[in-house]
Amino acid sequence: MPTLSLAVLPFADLSADKEYRYLCDGLAAELIMALSRIEGLQVASRSTSFHLRGIDDVVEAGRQLEVSSVLTGRVARTDDRLSVGANLTRTDDEVELWADSYDRPLEDVFAIQHEIAEQIANALELHLAPEHAEALKQPPTTDVQAYEYYLKGRERFFEYRRRSVEAALQLFNMALMLDHDYARAYAGVAECCTFLYMYADGDATDLEQAHLASRRALELEPDLAEAHVAWGLVLSMQHRYEDSDEEFERAIQLNPRLFEAFYFYARNRFAKGDLETAAKLYGHASRIDPDDYQAPLLVAQIHDDLGRMEEAAAIRRRGVRAAERRIQHHPEETRAHYMGANALVGLGETEQGLRWAERALELEPEEPMVVYNVGCVFSMAGEIDRALDCIENAVRNRPAYVEWLRHDSNLDSLREHPRFMKLLEEQATS
Repeated sequence: MPTLSLAVLPFADLSADKEYRYLCDGLAAELIMALSRIEGLQVASRSTSFHLRGIDDVVEAGRQLEVSSVLTGRVARTDDRLSVGANLTRTDDEVELWADSYDRPLEDVFAIQHEIAEQIANALELHLAPEHAEALKQPPTTDVQAYEYYLKGRERFFEYRRRSVEAALQLFNMALMLDHDYARAYAGVAECCTFLYMYADGDATDLEQAHLASRRALELEPDLAEAHVAWGLVLSMQHRYEDSDEEFERAIQLNPRLFEAFYFYARNRFAKGDLETAAKLYGHASRIDPDDYQAPLLVAQIHDDLGRMEEAAAIRRRGVRAAERRIQHHPEETRAHYMGANALVGLGETEQGLRWAERALELEPEEPMVVYNVGCVFSMAGEIDRALDCIENAVRNRPAYVEWLRHDSNLDSLREHPRFMKLLEEQATS
């Protein structure tokens, strides 16, 4: 266990109908981001610590997360006032290292975040670097309602479903209606539009909107890591891979703890067939967020492609366990179902893998991203006709899939089939 390590649990919503969960989660997530920048302190990722939502025993939380201290909090909101309480507890002996409460106007939420981060650093006898302390003092927006819309948008985006991403896009745009210079909201718009372009209908209008929004985010905050990721995604969709690599690298320089920077950089390298680099980047992403199921399942496929079968199997099993945990908490998340299905078939558990794949199709039968990935599972399981039906349905008129058709080893069983060769020809000339 690291000497100084910390988990920030989701803050408890004290409202009667639990309507401010997005605000509680947003406050905790912002603190995770701020505290991660303290040298000498290891901070559990958002998805890892949020997995323990509702746990009351900080000693048990510390044991499960393998951290030496845990930050818990409570949030109550009444009209335009915000009450926040926070406690930092050492997990081996339950000694309270620090505690405080704040009763302020709602617009002071950013000041409260800054003060909590500073107080925790002091309690642990660590220090925020001057540039990070100064950055915390600069609120991301001048409008608290815009901030609330942004937090709601991030919550919906992380569900990774088309309907959720469309809802997130609407919320980010609502934030921008209140604050036209909100860089993070522009980055959110760009991510949503790129997601819809990649995984929904391949509409060029989505990519154009992502282009404009990401450029605006960079104009407003040139050193915002999320903005560089958003622009890198756009460049990747435009097949400007060297330029997109530079953007992901810049994002990593600005925020070495940003999961999305490593994850999408790895995706970029995989799409170009650079498997070794992709594996390393997915590995970095997994270390940042050990509870994520996506990066380990993707890197396992790469190890298979490189002939490292034992390593691939071990990582797959870890990824399947993470996907199972995700499904327990989010039973309608299709991505966990179809990625887990892929891994199960790869482990030889074909029957169970097919059940997971078919469940994903039941949940989202018309979504191209779901249909494509289920097609991959069918291909791996030797269900050739079903695989071709899915891949043809998912890929036609969607240019974002072209590179995947060429390099995705999940589709190797289809490559000599006339229907697949015809599909490749169509994509090459479209």
